[in-house]
Amino acid sequence: MFNRADDSGIARGERALLVVPERIGQAGLRSIEARTDEAAGLAEAIGIDVVARKSFRLRQVRPASLFGKGQAEEIADLARGDDATLVLVDTILTPVQQKNLEQVTKCKVIDRTGLILEIFGERAASAEGRLQVELAHLDYQAGRLVRGWTHLERQRGGFGFLGGPGETQIEADRRMIRDRMARIRKELDQVKRTRGLHRDRRQRAPWPVIALVGYTNAGKSTLFNRLAAASVMAEDLLFATLDPTMRQIKLPGFDKAILSDTVGFVSNLPTELVAAFRATLEEVASSDLILHVRDRAHRDSDAQAADVAQILKDLGLDEPNSPPRLEVWNKIDRMEEDERAQMLGEAARRDDVAPVSALTGEGIEPMRDMIAKLLQSGATTHQLKLSSGDGSRIAWLHARGEVLDQRSDGDALHLAVKLSPENWERFQRL
Repeated sequence: MFNRADDSGIARGERALLVVPERIGQAGLRSIEARTDEAAGLAEAIGIDVVARKSFRLRQVRPASLFGKGQAEEIADLARGDDATLVLVDTILTPVQQKNLEQVTKCKVIDRTGLILEIFGERAASAEGRLQVELAHLDYQAGRLVRGWTHLERQRGGFGFLGGPGETQIEADRRMIRDRMARIRKELDQVKRTRGLHRDRRQRAPWPVIALVGYTNAGKSTLFNRLAAASVMAEDLLFATLDPTMRQIKLPGFDKAILSDTVGFVSNLPTELVAAFRATLEEVASSDLILHVRDRAHRDSDAQAADVAQILKDLGLDEPNSPPRLEVWNKIDRMEEDERAQMLGEAARRDDVAPVSALTGEGIEPMRDMIAKLLQSGATTHQLKLSSGDGSRIAWLHARGEVLDQRSDGDALHLAVKLSPENWERFQRL
């Protein structure tokens, strides 16, 4: 039996064999090469040294170990040959499959969910982010408290604060996990209420909110920095941004707008994380406009866009009353000339697409104009009569709408104001 180095699950610099299973007859939008590259990028995002990669075609899924016996033994031979101590499997494994593969390979085995959880655990900076990640970790590990190896004295992976052999201890561990999860959920409920109050306050203020969403590494943070003149971490790295960030920006016709950067999406995002980060992603649902940032230079741009659309749908953002959406086709500076010309021609025929390079600034100003136009779409003119002393609401209308006419009549002020449906609703709540 091999000896586990510690209880943290994964160590920086650890040598890993990357295994990518491919179901025969179930080809998706992505090629096996693209899936392999993305999985390797996830591993490299937390300093894992991927020393070898191998894909396996599966005629059927084996409940005990996912792979057939011969394939599992080949994985073990590859790991030994490359001195790998970690096997990364780019799919979701059941606890039994994970345990059995570890027994065959004599290596730690981490599935896609475990890998993404490790990345999020390392990147979470805010108190809320750390709570969300811990909740997801605990949810994931609750099903993995199995006796597995009798030589291990602690439960596998994760935070390493529970453990002990035997069924009685495992049951106690599960109770401790359930209790801790209940406490975290209470804390997150309080965060959700606070966040809701902040949203209500923003909605009463005369500023639209714009949310950036997109596949991880699509360039959201670079675009955020370009628009807000900010210095949010923006690297060629998967999940460079985890905690949401907000800044004010200027747009044509608006004194101020709020721009929100959110966590990047990824295919097969663990359900534990979707649930844990739902409160954070509610910021997207309450926005006035969603900017879906796409890396158009990426070979899997369409597949990535489909993944983002599915996650937004899971969050209930495919309904008729969801915020309007603008696709930002980013990284056009990285495209080949012929491909770029074809893409620009397609964008010119659409009114819901803005081609840009967040890195060089190309296309940013036309995109600002499109954002302002969308925020004002559906606007109608309202005839209002206010008291001349109602300075705050008058200022609100000037900041958020287009005042077409204004005249005084004694202590009354008559205004003709063009407002979007969202702003008209907000004005009525003032």
